[in-house]
Amino acid sequence: MNAPKAANQPYRLPPSLFDARCQACWLSAGLLLLVVASFWSLDLQWAQFFSLDAARSMGRFLSEFFPPDLSPVFLKKVLIGAWETLAMSVLGTLLAAVAGLALALPASHAPTRHAAVARPGWARTPTRLVLNALRSIPELVWAALLLISAGLGPFAGTLALALHTTGVLGRLFAESLENAPPGPADALRVQGVPAGRVFWYATLPQVLPQLMSYMLYRWENNIRAAAVLGVVGAGGLGQLLAFHMGLFQMNKTATILGVMLLMVAVVDAVSHVVRRVLTR
Repeated sequence: MNAPKAANQPYRLPPSLFDARCQACWLSAGLLLLVVASFWSLDLQWAQFFSLDAARSMGRFLSEFFPPDLSPVFLKKVLIGAWETLAMSVLGTLLAAVAGLALALPASHAPTRHAAVARPGWARTPTRLVLNALRSIPELVWAALLLISAGLGPFAGTLALALHTTGVLGRLFAESLENAPPGPADALRVQGVPAGRVFWYATLPQVLPQLMSYMLYRWENNIRAAAVLGVVGAGGLGQLLAFHMGLFQMNKTATILGVMLLMVAVVDAVSHVVRRVLTR
C-alpha cells in the first residue's frame, strides 16, 4: 500500500528565533522593550523601600492595628456594613447579567445560517461601543457620578457596579454566543422552529455554564469593588473604612479589614464550589 501523499511531503520547521518571519518573536521583543522602558521611566526608589527606616515605620504603623476593636456594638455596625456590601455586589451582578445578555445578542456576530436569533448587522457596532464605554469607566467614577443623582448610600454603589459589570459581561457573553456550536440550532431551524425558541432551547443551554462561570467570577470582583466604593460615600464596609481611617482609629480599621478578608474568602470558596458543580 502506498503511503499518503501528505506523508511524503517534508515537514516545515518553525522559523528560527531571530528570523524576520517569526511574528511571535517580534511581539515578545516589543513587550520586553516596553517593560524595560517602564522600569527606566518610573522613578522607583527600591533602596528607600527596602531600607531599615522604612521597615521601622511600617512596623510602627502595623502595630497600631492591634488589638482590633471586637466590642459588640461596633461588631454589629460592621456586620450591617458587610451585609450592605454583599447585597450591593449580588444585586449589581444580577442586574449586569440581565443587561449584559440583552446587549450581547446584538453585539455578537454570527453567520446568518448559524444565527439563533435575528441580529441586525447595523446594531453590532453601536452596541459594542456602548459596552466599551460602560466597562472603560471604573466603578469609582460611576459611583462619583451617580452620587449626584442617587445620593449617598448603597443605591449609587449598586448602580455603579451594575453599569461597569454590564460592559464586562456583555462582551464576554457576546463572545460565548459567537463560539457556540451551531449544530443544535441548525437542527431545530430545519424543523421550522422560530428563531426565539432556537435560542432558548439550543444556543442558551450550550453556553449557560460558561455564562454562569463569568457571572460568578464578576461577583467575586464586585465584592472587592463594593467594599471600595464606600470610600466615595456609596455605603457598605468601604464607607466605614474611609470614616475610621480618616479619624486614625486603627483598631476599628483592623476589624473592618478582617471582616472584608473573611467575606471575600467565603465568597471565593462558594463561587469555586458552584463553578465546579456547573462544569461537571
